[in-house]
Amino acid sequence: MNAFEEELPTPRPAWIAGRAERSDQTLPVHHPFDGDEIASVCVPTADQVERAVAAAAEVARELRTTPAHVRAAALDHVSRALAERAEEVAETITAENGKPLRWATIEVNRAVSTFRFAAEEARRFTGEVQRLDTDPGGVGRLAVTRRVPRGPVLGIAPFNFPLNLVAHKVAPAIAVGAPIIVKPAPRTPLSALLLGELLAETDLPEGAFSVLVVGNEDTRALVKDPRLPVVSFTGSGPVGWSLMDAAPRKQVVLELGGNGAAVVCADWPDLDFAASRIATFGNYQAGQSCIAVQRVIVERPVAEAFLPKLLDAVGALKTGDPHDPSVEVGPLVDEAAAERVSKWVDEAVGAGARLLVGGKRDGATVEPTVLSEVPHDAKVWAEEVFGPVLAVSVVDSVDEAFAQVNDSQYGLQTGVFTRDVRVAFRARAELDVGGVIVGDVPSFRADQMPYGGVKASGVGREGLRSAMADLTEERVMVLTGLEL
Repeated sequence: MNAFEEELPTPRPAWIAGRAERSDQTLPVHHPFDGDEIASVCVPTADQVERAVAAAAEVARELRTTPAHVRAAALDHVSRALAERAEEVAETITAENGKPLRWATIEVNRAVSTFRFAAEEARRFTGEVQRLDTDPGGVGRLAVTRRVPRGPVLGIAPFNFPLNLVAHKVAPAIAVGAPIIVKPAPRTPLSALLLGELLAETDLPEGAFSVLVVGNEDTRALVKDPRLPVVSFTGSGPVGWSLMDAAPRKQVVLELGGNGAAVVCADWPDLDFAASRIATFGNYQAGQSCIAVQRVIVERPVAEAFLPKLLDAVGALKTGDPHDPSVEVGPLVDEAAAERVSKWVDEAVGAGARLLVGGKRDGATVEPTVLSEVPHDAKVWAEEVFGPVLAVSVVDSVDEAFAQVNDSQYGLQTGVFTRDVRVAFRARAELDVGGVIVGDVPSFRADQMPYGGVKASGVGREGLRSAMADLTEERVMVLTGLEL
């Protein structure tokens, strides 16, 4: 029994310019594992949306000039409050998203760190001083350059990390002093609304944040609204690029996913470790992670020893009710997503791929699946499967492995299992991706590091300092007549 199995409470309010407000229209939230309704949320009216945007525009100058200690204190408060309510917040994530409780707990811990990192960055977001007398025309002159917010931010978050990916929109915006309007995924709005509750407990000025659970048409209107000059979107590629097209004169940051590859080189000594990590991170979050392992590229000298270890590791993963602490792989976000993944697997097998393990579906749950000999035009290889599916390819050289990694429309992160520092540096130089993880899976992400991709994986970077740069622009002041 968990809190969401009790009688449904009153619909959760929206957060309009920092205040909780209700509306007549509501949206149900369902648990992906069994489809039960676990809560409902208020859908803001057109008037409420307008007041949220107007308040963000009105408070922008005040928030930009708010002392750093005020913004840092607000971020510290959210970090501490999430830590204090960690069990409740993890239950909320599992209830709305369906990820196993063990992964929901990790997500809460990451969000705690994300807000803490943001508080630290807010305190040292100072700019630089540059002497200009390096040229005769600059004698007596000093340039002081600081970054200032471009303006209010529209943060559009996906369902797969309903807390921490919202945190990666909210935390850097507050850190730089930019008002933010959060638009969470309609299927997973509860974590974002909970963050609104915590932010309301701080001393941020009214209008600094809003949380709006609105539909696609209202979202597109927000994207086009000139009072929101920055759009930060995480989600599917077609939607992301269409939003950029709809706002050609705005600063748009897109994190659009990938089809992450893990390369197992012949020199890698610990195949058990590689197999365990790839099995786990090909299936964590039911594969619904932008940097989940999808393609496994193995050099031939170790393939015969590696593959049975991978199959054993995948076969040992337990699926089931995500509230069960022993469950490692929960359901996909809904049954339609699971049906799509199963269809892609069947299409690959029909085109000549070999099904080595898994492949069955039960409602919204898909068994962890491993395929080999997958045609490279099959969707499970060429597209982002966003499900618990691994496609294995055996290659004769590192050259061939890296060519396969790059033969993709995506370029988010790649893992390279090697102990050869020359191969590691080759990977950094040659792979067309935003990040190379040496000695581990592409799924590693530290929330303070730059994170983002190239090609169809998007533009811009998350990670607190990097995101703060994307949300701001340089402003220079030149002082004249100084003795330097």
